Amino acid sequence: MIEGLWLNIQVLFAAVIGVAILGTLLAITRTLKGPVFTPLRLLAAGYTDIFRGIPVLLVLYLVGFGIPGLELTGRMPAQFWGTIALILCYSAYVAEVLRAGIDAVHPSQRLAARSLGLSHGKTLRIVVLPQAVRKVTPALMNDFVSMQKDVGLISVLGAVDAVRAAQIEVASSYNFTPYVLAGVLFILLSWPFIRLTDWMTARAQKREQIGGTV
Repeated sequence: MIEGLWLNIQVLFAAVIGVAILGTLLAITRTLKGPVFTPLRLLAAGYTDIFRGIPVLLVLYLVGFGIPGLELTGRMPAQFWGTIALILCYSAYVAEVLRAGIDAVHPSQRLAARSLGLSHGKTLRIVVLPQAVRKVTPALMNDFVSMQKDVGLISVLGAVDAVRAAQIEVASSYNFTPYVLAGVLFILLSWPFIRLTDWMTARAQKREQIGGTV
């Protein structure tokens, strides 16, 4: 089960990178202004609506069993398809969180950056995104903690992670203690990030309330 948990950690690491990239691109696409970008905005909005509406487990089945069934690619391990499914689902949630953070940045920040000669891309990268991420860091951390738990769902595809290893032990010994151990392992994995999320939330609230206490 410890070896299975290591597989969960590897999938989580790859999924976090993929979600960060795709989620950021979707968020930026949804905040583009002008009628010329309307098709891109509609595509991004449709993507987020679809993958926020479909349960993660169903996406895992569709990606993990549906795509290999089409025989469009060579044989890939179950954890690969599980990682793809997690990226598809959680990038939609992260994109909406980041979009809210981008919209929360005051327009004067953009105007000041453009008046200094920064291009639209540099304004977004240097001025807007850092402030947006700082505003929604607690929400992003909560999504990360949720993804840590959902990584265990890759067991439905046959990947021998901590959950699947527990199922195998239970089937051979008829003792449900392995499920308890698997739960403890996931708690130990997520607990530092839960505490970090609480600390960052408290720090953000304290920073915003400076000088506001009567």
